[in-house]
Amino acid sequence: MAPQTTVHPDVALNLALAVIATSTAPLLLLNGDLKLIAASKSFCDAFQIYPATVPGRVFRELGSGEWDVPQLTVLLKATASGLAAIDSYEIDLKREGRENRRLVLNAHRLEYGNGENVRLLLAVSDVTDARIAEKLKDDMLKEKAVLLQELQHRVANSLQIITSVLMQSARKVQSEETRSHLHDAHQRVMSIAALHKQLATAGTTDVELRPYFTALCESIGVSMIRDHNQLSLDVAVDDSTSTADVSVSLGLIVTELVINALKHAFPGDRSGKIKVDYRSKGPNWTLSVTDNGIGMPEDAADAKPGLGTSIVEALSRQLKGVLKVVDAKPGTAVSLTHTQIAAVQSVSAMPAEHAV
Repeated sequence: MAPQTTVHPDVALNLALAVIATSTAPLLLLNGDLKLIAASKSFCDAFQIYPATVPGRVFRELGSGEWDVPQLTVLLKATASGLAAIDSYEIDLKREGRENRRLVLNAHRLEYGNGENVRLLLAVSDVTDARIAEKLKDDMLKEKAVLLQELQHRVANSLQIITSVLMQSARKVQSEETRSHLHDAHQRVMSIAALHKQLATAGTTDVELRPYFTALCESIGVSMIRDHNQLSLDVAVDDSTSTADVSVSLGLIVTELVINALKHAFPGDRSGKIKVDYRSKGPNWTLSVTDNGIGMPEDAADAKPGLGTSIVEALSRQLKGVLKVVDAKPGTAVSLTHTQIAAVQSVSAMPAEHAV
């Protein structure tokens, strides 16, 4: 085993003094009695200390006495004794006629072999401006949160007013066709309202699709299904989340497809069920709406697409998904699949008789 090398105290002191002299950070070198040996130029400049008054002065008497902080003195003595260490200790430096400064202090004991020549290296960081910036940022975030909450309340109120106006208008009109269009518009607004509520509750930009689709279908069911024992609307969604933009499109597609099925799949008070399903794996996902109704008409391919069909097809292209409509025997199954290699344009069209 190699013998331990002992550094001569004078060599060690000169090395410490060289570090202090060349440092751009505020540093102090003290002995075991907390008397100052040296101070870096940056320390003297930062705290208006005349360099010639530093050597031999007791730390707590530095400046005009603003460094006389009893708790700090106790910690420095404990550090010099090897009983403690000062790590990121914060104090407020109060000087008459000047603004208070928030300081972070770090102190380490330096030993030179025999332990008799103890030195303390004290580093001082002024974090006042950083703390002010942090507080300003926190205040801005709080103000933003308040404004966002107010905006959410206003948007929710506006959506509620719009849905109420649509429903009142639907009750007053004489034309069944106009009433049907107003009911459809009402459901589209409710789709946006359900998403808005989900975003406001979650407090994030990602939407949990299961509660979103569930609330959306419950809203449609309440307004369009008279007998829930006759017609059922079920939702089966995994734990997927999606961005707000994608969720808006998915919600509108679900709204159109469910309304379409309720209108056309079960004529003459026919009983049945509709199922909304969503599954994802990584970036790939599939949304499907199926029913066990009367199925697709024979002339579906030749029928002219309606507004609901156009909305679904446009949103499918926007989501870069592949839209498929197939005869489920019984009923109809509509699926929208998004994969990494999915075509931008849909490859299928919905039948007009099933169009909204």
